[in-house]
Amino acid sequence: MTAEAGGGRACWWKRELQRGLVLFLYLWTLLALFVLNEDLATRKLGTHAVFQGFALINALILTKVMMLSEHIDLARRLDRWRRIWVILAEAVFCTMIFLTVHVLERVVIGLIDGNALSASMPSFGGGGLTGLLIVARAIGADRIQAILFGPANAATPATE
Repeated sequence: MTAEAGGGRACWWKRELQRGLVLFLYLWTLLALFVLNEDLATRKLGTHAVFQGFALINALILTKVMMLSEHIDLARRLDRWRRIWVILAEAVFCTMIFLTVHVLERVVIGLIDGNALSASMPSFGGGGLTGLLIVARAIGADRIQAILFGPANAATPATE
């Protein structure tokens, strides 16, 4: 390895650490505010517990996840697509990554607490995938299409 390559690598590490620090501080501030909000709400109910450690650990983990997802650079791979589709693809990709990390976090916490794997799995949509499918079927394809693709102020067709 040449001195020039070593200097380039050191510069890259410095840049990555700076970006990581900024992301970490942003996420830690955001998560700490969520924890403080939850603390204020629980104080009104008569209980009091502050979990700033979770905000710190989550900020560290989410910083690493965000940096890894940026390095994948999905937009470069989809450069022939229209921008709206690239934006939607990146949004879906990031959502899947963060949901996966959330599920892993809940499973690890549940297993540490002594719960079974099935009891540790979080549910989404108020009833898991089954609940989402039931709601989608109850609403109907026409109404979903009208809600998602119709004019913003248009009335949606009623369900039967």
